[in-house]
Amino acid sequence: MLTRKTILNLVFVSMLSLITLNIGAQTAAEIVQKANDKRLGEKSSISEMSMIIKRPTYERSLSFKSWTKGTKYSITLVTGPAREKGQAFLKRDREMWNWNPKISRMIKLPPSMMSQGWMGSDYTNDDAMNQASIVKDYTHKMLGEETVENLECYKIESIPFEEASVAWGKVILWISKEESLLLKQEYYDEDDFLIKTELGHNIKTLSGRVLPTQFEIIPADKPDQRTIVNIESIEFNPDIEDNFFSQQNIKKIR
Repeated sequence: MLTRKTILNLVFVSMLSLITLNIGAQTAAEIVQKANDKRLGEKSSISEMSMIIKRPTYERSLSFKSWTKGTKYSITLVTGPAREKGQAFLKRDREMWNWNPKISRMIKLPPSMMSQGWMGSDYTNDDAMNQASIVKDYTHKMLGEETVENLECYKIESIPFEEASVAWGKVILWISKEESLLLKQEYYDEDDFLIKTELGHNIKTLSGRVLPTQFEIIPADKPDQRTIVNIESIEFNPDIEDNFFSQQNIKKIR
């Protein structure tokens, strides 16, 4: 028969274990939040980027400008090449639209299109327009520590909440202990198959922050193709009104 003292000790150990687990989960979530805030801005950001889409038989480039505000709003405007210039993508909460000036048409993107490649790249529409989703739509667990780009990193598993409308079944992140740099991400489908890997390179200081300025996306089933994104400039936490993110505005934004 267990004594009262033994029972109390068991209860104490169980509570301590739960507290430890909660602290671990909270720590993983805080690490992801800090890394996401650092690269996207705590409140908002304006950035200019270039993209190279590499395929076995061809290579093409494009440039774009993005505005983000929190997890709710974003606009991406294609600025080149000429044949695609002016296309714009708007996100408001869970809804997304594409404006094509050549045909003067606004298209609402259905959920079925979110896993398709954005502008023919290895980024999905969901990746391009829903970057902050990793913070609010996933639960995070510490898996351990590994070295990436010669930097010690936390390895974190992110699993989406059941009700979350996301394209991935699981994401594994490697975030550096120093500077909170997101250096590697692995994206898995709902059947736990690796779909693609994203790597961060060219660590530099932009707008006073140390960041990877190049991201390379490599599909798991097509290792001979990839998409490379370079951050040309970025401004963190500018004042942007909510009404900036409107269907009317993406028709005229430059």
